[in-house]
Amino acid sequence: MSAEYSEEIFDILRNYFIEDNWKFDADEERGIFSFNLSIDSKLKVLRYFVSVKNDSYTVYANSPIGADTDDENIMTEMAKFICRANYGLRNGNFEFDMRDGEIRYKVFVNCDGVNPSDQIIKESLIIPSVMFERYAAGMLDVMFKDSRAEDAISKCE
Repeated sequence: MSAEYSEEIFDILRNYFIEDNWKFDADEERGIFSFNLSIDSKLKVLRYFVSVKNDSYTVYANSPIGADTDDENIMTEMAKFICRANYGLRNGNFEFDMRDGEIRYKVFVNCDGVNPSDQIIKESLIIPSVMFERYAAGMLDVMFKDSRAEDAISKCE
């Protein structure tokens, strides 16, 4: 069975991780890299997944905590917070899973007809951590201090 992702893009990413001394796992069967990245916020660490496709790759950075799905007010305020945070973002966006409270940041990199440079790879990996560092305090206020989305977002921006 042939791979359902670009082995060339996969190899470029793997070489980047190796050359830059990242500790990572590579799932060659599915075309996915995974690793943890420490960040400067109360969240401390993000879990990353990089999914390679035929002409692209997508970086997902997952928060170690999520919103309480049993608390309708927190879920509503978190959804509002994510919408406000996403407004105006240029490269990537937060995603909020209303089923389980998961919060992640996604960066899509189109590689159609071109291979990603080291600079593109670096930015696609760093942007999610920068966004979580910027918005984590507000997310935590919504989840644990019953803050309104409007108040929590102004704390971040």
